Amino acid sequence: MAAADLIPVNIVTGFLGSGKTTLLRRLLASPELANTAVLVNELGEVGLDHLLLRHVDESTVVLPSGCVCCALRADLTAAIRDLYSKRERGTIPRFDRLAIETTGLADPAPIIFTLLAEPVLRHHFRVGHVVTTVDAVNGARHLAQHPESVKQVAVADRVVLTKTDLAGPAQAEALRTACRRVNPAAPIFEPAVDPIGPDQLFAGDPADPSGTRQDARRWLGPVAAATPPETGVGQASAHDRDVYAFSVTVDRALDWTAFGIWLTMLLHAHGEDILRVKGLLQVVGVPTPVVIHGVQHLVHPPVHLDGWPTADRGTRLVFIVQKLPRQVIERSLAAFTRLAAVGERVV
Repeated sequence: MAAADLIPVNIVTGFLGSGKTTLLRRLLASPELANTAVLVNELGEVGLDHLLLRHVDESTVVLPSGCVCCALRADLTAAIRDLYSKRERGTIPRFDRLAIETTGLADPAPIIFTLLAEPVLRHHFRVGHVVTTVDAVNGARHLAQHPESVKQVAVADRVVLTKTDLAGPAQAEALRTACRRVNPAAPIFEPAVDPIGPDQLFAGDPADPSGTRQDARRWLGPVAAATPPETGVGQASAHDRDVYAFSVTVDRALDWTAFGIWLTMLLHAHGEDILRVKGLLQVVGVPTPVVIHGVQHLVHPPVHLDGWPTADRGTRLVFIVQKLPRQVIERSLAAFTRLAAVGERVV
């Protein structure tokens, strides 16, 4: 089955009190998410009890919008399998998207690992965007004091700043700067300033043909301005000084097999410190670009775009790392490209 035909899974994460539930509740009211299933830690945390239409069982309810809301009280794999089984049996509406709301202290990476590694799940589901909420009033303190908060921002595809109407302009701007320092590739949304909808947060993941090229253009743009911790500006916290982004370009087409071996070896050696990697690759013998997307040791299935997002057709890799010097990756990639070039001349 093609990746675009799999059920997308969007992960909504964020530190305690950052507004995940409020955001999710607003999104579920949108007609675009009528066929969505939601996994949350406890139904009561979602604040949807007054909206319940009917119970399917003790842990699953169907909302008036058509969304299915299910309490996550057991193993994630078992919960998703059970939800899919109910979908196929017709005991719940046939959802075409799954949203998972994490706990405030959660690391999203294990959820992504479950979806990519579990054989049954990866046959039916794909990982969509990770959406991270950050509280404008307390977010700077969370980033400074809690590495979990930094990790949630680092792995995000979309960052939502909440409560900016309660924070002063200077406070909100400082938090925007802190978030961009950690993850300059993720667009930042502020619902208190501009209303946002599901299409802005959930659409355009690597396997979604509706917006992949536009999304690639977006995350390829701002990373060149990112600065490593030793030259960072502003009052960075102890945690976000350790996390920074940078991009690497390659001016030649890559051999796909050799590149896969290099990336696998790199993530095996440094996966704990490579929080995110995104790449737009020029591959030998392939006329259009290939998108790769990884979180720590995990790499999503590659996606072929139908065209280049910009006039530049070179390979561009974007890394968000933790403490790992960028020179380690640059030297490794340079050695790989030299060896690949030698191999081509020998052949």
